[in-house]
Amino acid sequence: MDKDDFLSMDFKEVVENLVASDNSPNIPEAIDRLFRDIANINRESMAEITDAQIEEMAVNLWNWALTIGGGWHVNEERKIKLHYVACKLLSMCEASFASEQGIQRLIMMNIRIGREWLDVGNFLIADECFQAAVASLEQLYIKLIQRSSPEADLIMEKITVERDHFRVLSYQAESAVAQGDFQRASMCVLQCKDMLMRLPQMTSSLHHLCYNFGVGTQKNNKYEESSFWLSQSYDIGKMDKKSTRPEMLAKVLRLLATNYLDWDNTKYYDKALNAVNLANKEHLNSTGLFLKMKILLKGETSNEELLEAVMEILHLDMPLDFCLNIAKLLMDHERESVGFHFLTIIHERFKSSENTGKVLLLYIDMLLQRKEELLAKEKIEEIILAHQTGRQLTAELMNWLHNILWRKATSSFEVQNYADALQWYYYSLRFYSPDEMDLDFAKLQRNMACCYLNLQQLDKAKEAVAEAERHDPRNVFTQFYIFKIAVIEGNSERALQAIITLENVLTDEESEDNDLVAERGSPTMLLSLAAQFALENGQQIVAEKALEYLAQHSEDQEQVLTAIKCLLRVVLPKIAEMPESEDKKKEMDRLLTCLNRAFVKLSQPFGEEDLSLESRVNEAQWFRKIAWNLAVQCDKDPVIMREFFILSYKMSQFCPSDQVILIARKTCLLMAAAVDLEQGRKASTAFEQTMFLSRALEEIQTCNDIQNFLKQTGTFSNDSCEKLLLLYEFEVRAKLNDPLLESFLESVWELPHLETKTFETIAIIAMEKPAHYPFIALKALKKALLLYKKEESIDVSQYSKCMHNLINLSVPDGASNVELCPLEEVWGYFEDALSHISHTKDYPEMEILWLMVKSWNTGILMFSRSKYVSTEKWCGLALRFLDHLTSFKESYETQMNMLYSQLVEALSNNKGPVFHEHGYWSKSD
Repeated sequence: MDKDDFLSMDFKEVVENLVASDNSPNIPEAIDRLFRDIANINRESMAEITDAQIEEMAVNLWNWALTIGGGWHVNEERKIKLHYVACKLLSMCEASFASEQGIQRLIMMNIRIGREWLDVGNFLIADECFQAAVASLEQLYIKLIQRSSPEADLIMEKITVERDHFRVLSYQAESAVAQGDFQRASMCVLQCKDMLMRLPQMTSSLHHLCYNFGVGTQKNNKYEESSFWLSQSYDIGKMDKKSTRPEMLAKVLRLLATNYLDWDNTKYYDKALNAVNLANKEHLNSTGLFLKMKILLKGETSNEELLEAVMEILHLDMPLDFCLNIAKLLMDHERESVGFHFLTIIHERFKSSENTGKVLLLYIDMLLQRKEELLAKEKIEEIILAHQTGRQLTAELMNWLHNILWRKATSSFEVQNYADALQWYYYSLRFYSPDEMDLDFAKLQRNMACCYLNLQQLDKAKEAVAEAERHDPRNVFTQFYIFKIAVIEGNSERALQAIITLENVLTDEESEDNDLVAERGSPTMLLSLAAQFALENGQQIVAEKALEYLAQHSEDQEQVLTAIKCLLRVVLPKIAEMPESEDKKKEMDRLLTCLNRAFVKLSQPFGEEDLSLESRVNEAQWFRKIAWNLAVQCDKDPVIMREFFILSYKMSQFCPSDQVILIARKTCLLMAAAVDLEQGRKASTAFEQTMFLSRALEEIQTCNDIQNFLKQTGTFSNDSCEKLLLLYEFEVRAKLNDPLLESFLESVWELPHLETKTFETIAIIAMEKPAHYPFIALKALKKALLLYKKEESIDVSQYSKCMHNLINLSVPDGASNVELCPLEEVWGYFEDALSHISHTKDYPEMEILWLMVKSWNTGILMFSRSKYVSTEKWCGLALRFLDHLTSFKESYETQMNMLYSQLVEALSNNKGPVFHEHGYWSKSD
């Protein structure tokens, strides 16, 4: 059995299992497999299965797909796949083509499946199904012709075949349009059109199909294709006026005219005009008349021709709203003379109607647009008189009137004609009654206040703002004008309160208004204007608060950075003169907050343009230097100083990493590490200490990376910063009890340029609590002592201190053992010290005295351990130091000699001849 045999048997098994299964999660996978495998199966590969078995499989699959409901794990597309597989199986059977009924069944199945694929957007398989349906229709037609049937029956059967062919062609046209194949779609539709003489009942469906094609292609700006489809829709619709109403034909023609306008209103002007005229003949309505006027205005139509067209509209007794829209259209296309004349006629015609107010308002609006303000004011006075005598406008018309008046006032305001703007606002004010005060009334008062302020009429401005505050106190613009008046009057407290209230309103909700303020779309711009106004009028404290709020609430990067820079320029000179106090600390905290906000804004993505990137670098440089200078001013407050240095470091990361910036970064981190280290030393809890020291270690490591990079450039090889970093890192690791401390020190011991002071400092740090590393301290002191010996001129004072520390660490006072360092080695240190004492007169006498006492005590310690030879040696060493004392010698000499004599006597009584082996270490010790 070959591969195809296995495939066919497996396929049959899948079908049988699928049809017999309950609702199973594996069903979708099985359907997808059948759909995938059917492409590789043909009749030869299923030779062992009879036609009857294949047909049974196909019918079972088809029917099963029809029965499965929504509760199954099968979506619509998988049901279509089942139908497709069933149809492909059925087409493999010779019996399906042997009878007319079998062919008709295949036609029905292919048409249905093709339609389903078309609906889900799989156009390629849909086309395959439609093509199979066409082939089956041709076969059926041949069989009909070959069969002898009564003429009447044959005609009916041919019509049925042709109707199915019509359906397939229309579906193929839909698929072609969806795939953008205009040529194939048009061929299919024209074939359908040719069939309408025999299938007149299909006229309406083809008419609507072409209309839909026209609408879709026009939306996609395919004007040429749209014109073809709409023209075909109109032509086909005319073929059967019983089923196609004139309204629909007019609709098609209006869309065709619009399409010509959108395509090229100059080139296809005549076609557009002809189409709309034809539409109006088919069915006259306001839409057609309006479209015709639009088309006429697109062309070079004279005013006389336009006047004829509008007079025609008047003769048709069109409603007032339509006439007003025509008048507006004429005005919008700069045909004022015709439009205004038409409006005058409308005004007279509808003067006595209930819509006279609407006409009058449009008339006023047009008068103002034509700058005939005196006549407009006369008409406004007429409305005011009517309003006062009870003939009031509707709420909608009153709102329209206010808009007209405010628009005119705004235009006057924009050209700085504030007195004229006030006149138009005053007209609006006269229409308000005491019981009609609303938010618009408050807005009107604010606009008037703005005009008064520009005219420097402060008292009137205050009255207007007071009215606005009474009706709309939480409005940002109300508070803004309260603020401006307070600043002008020099009332800082009132101005500051207005700024605080303004900020509260901005925080509570986004405010929207249409007042006469620049940048209406950004309420935070008011804070910017407020800051600028306060600075211009010498109100520095108020300006600071406005700038601080602006930086806090604005979303605009540039605006935030500008606000912070301005605030810093205002505040920095003041802070520089302030003495150290709580007030200065608060100011520093405020500036730190502002600088952190600047850093956040700089961290946000800028545009990709070079200017934006360059701008960020420039801003970062400026803020970096400011943070550095503030850090330097905080020498009395290390914690806040650290924050400024870290901020300066962060800002520098936006700058190019040149040598200057790298040095600045290193210095910032070094200063921050120093503060964190000091904080760690003073920490009251282990947790705090670990936190500070760990932070310091991170800063030190980053600083080391920068230092190493700078060293690679060939400079800074002997930079003292490196030694400081070494000591900082050692102290941090020692206090953290870092397991890597030893490996860290391995490289330190090998460094060639370390000084005695560095090793001595390492020794001190190694023994500072909580660290306790005596062996490290010993090693460091030994290296320091070695360096002292290598010097040409030894600093005796420093040498003596180093020797003191080394001996004291090797043999601590009161120690019960000397295991830390062998006594032979310690003896060498004493001998070394004695040698230097013998060759110099500058050795500190207190250190000689200490060495004498230390060696004597060591001898006594040996005596207590019955090490008598060692006792004699150490006590004898003490006497040798005694010989080099000057001022203290007389005080100690008698006592020491007496003690030594007693000791010798005691040694004689205890050890006898062993005592005489002085000068050597006895193995019996």
